[in-house]
Amino acid sequence: MKKIQLLTLTAALLAASATSCNDKDFLDVSPRGALSDENLNTPEGAEKQVIAAYSALANDGFTAPFSSLWPYGNLRSGDAYKGGGGTGDIEGFHFYETFTFNRPDIGNTDEVWFRLYVGISRANEALNRLNKVDMPNKAIRQGEMRFLRGHFYFILKELFDRVPYIDETVPMGDYEKISNVDLSSQQLWDKIAADFQFAVDNLPASQGEVGRASQVAAKAYLAKTRLFQAYVQNDNHQVTSLDQAKLQEVVRLTDEVIGSGKHSLSPDFGNNFQSQFDNGRESVFAIQFSKDDGTPRGRINQGNKLNYPMNAEFGCCGFHQPSQNLVNAFKTDAKGLPLFTTYNTTSLTEPADFQTNAVDPRLDHTVAIPTHPWKYDPSFVFQRSWVRVPDIYGQFMSQKELVGPKDQSFQKLPPFMSSTKNWAVIRYADVLLWKAEALIELNRPAEALPLINELRRRAAASTTLLKDINGQPVSNYRIGEYAADQWSQEYAREALRWERRLEFAMEGSRFFDLVRWGIAADYLNTYLTVEKTRRQYLQNAQFQRGRDEYLPIPLNQINFSKGLYKQNPNW
Repeated sequence: MKKIQLLTLTAALLAASATSCNDKDFLDVSPRGALSDENLNTPEGAEKQVIAAYSALANDGFTAPFSSLWPYGNLRSGDAYKGGGGTGDIEGFHFYETFTFNRPDIGNTDEVWFRLYVGISRANEALNRLNKVDMPNKAIRQGEMRFLRGHFYFILKELFDRVPYIDETVPMGDYEKISNVDLSSQQLWDKIAADFQFAVDNLPASQGEVGRASQVAAKAYLAKTRLFQAYVQNDNHQVTSLDQAKLQEVVRLTDEVIGSGKHSLSPDFGNNFQSQFDNGRESVFAIQFSKDDGTPRGRINQGNKLNYPMNAEFGCCGFHQPSQNLVNAFKTDAKGLPLFTTYNTTSLTEPADFQTNAVDPRLDHTVAIPTHPWKYDPSFVFQRSWVRVPDIYGQFMSQKELVGPKDQSFQKLPPFMSSTKNWAVIRYADVLLWKAEALIELNRPAEALPLINELRRRAAASTTLLKDINGQPVSNYRIGEYAADQWSQEYAREALRWERRLEFAMEGSRFFDLVRWGIAADYLNTYLTVEKTRRQYLQNAQFQRGRDEYLPIPLNQINFSKGLYKQNPNW
């Protein structure tokens, strides 16, 4: 299938015609780089606005990523340390990880807010154009733009909870009248859900151009929205109830995605993190990157470019390091099941530890471990010396979001590295686990068991790529399936939450899971109690219940609104 070209508006769209400067027409010259509404309110102009909105999916930067949410979803979850050159290297990320000194005036927080609203603005602008023209695929393009707008608002909701909701019907002059607290938390979820429902109602099951949103992707994102909404929170971010009707809707929607036949699990877990398998059957919706596409440097992944190791083949910058706690979580017992209560009493640190202890194979797909091959290349072995400051942040590095120097998608942007490998927003594995979670909370754990075991069978079959130069497994892999005789609701809930951690480790979702489940404070303060004995820089770290579940509303935004925006609780 043809891949949608995710380019920003080009000179062909933006250039204004040259005019003379005589006395008569001097004041009538159109501004350069601008076109009138009449020029843009055409099918061609609307299509270009649509492409501009798609381009916004990847218009993040290394100081405020939002394609990958690693600074907010991993550093704050106990799955990752900041990494980099020390605690002062992008200090805002250090404050995210340690919580204690996080503040409303941190520039990184303001930047991600701004960039996400730029994406919303582009979607709204495209909808304005589409509403004014007649074209054969008008409803489809409107569905795509509602999908993208829902995506940007979903991220804002995860990060900040209460944000101003502005759609294409609001005149620009009224923006200053809309507060972030005009809608309740549940009302804001409903607005996001309405965008995805419109997309469900108007998009085709498949798109001819890879990268465009489909009806199946919209159903999956709507299921995710309803799952988050089902955990009803009070103003202090405590979960007060579970909405059973919303959980039923999650089951219905995920059943429709599964029943569509459009997606399935990749046969090897590692396929999801290799560029040659971009847009495979497990990819429900992914951000498309590209090079050699007519732009100076291509549409490369800017959000993850800090995260490469510090060896000669890469060179910068050593951020986003898996925590010791996360590495230990992959240990398994004699039956190949997780060590729920004892996994963190001893640590996997030395090369021999990964042979004497049994581990889930997903460990080596996720974590770069000294003496183990980097990204499935037995001749390219990860070394502790590749880590920038191991004495501060330990010896492990992240792998999923990165590629090797020989990969077709690899691209240097000195001093940074990057690639054009896609970034998955929704994988089919997500859909299976969303359904399993809803079933468990509906007290139907037996129906969730085969879904979780399906993922564990896939993990067990995902060892082919994990071999050393002699063709031997690089770790001692043992993973088993859960048995029906021990599958109570309580046990199933613990297993589901563990499975989400291992399946999506370092993909940016963990912290938002903890908040959704209402366990962030207890979980993270327990985590920090142990990690303070391992990492000196965490000595002052402390999660404050009722505050740290969400980022503060940026002070700049409160000032711009002249105090209309209200700060989140306890900030």
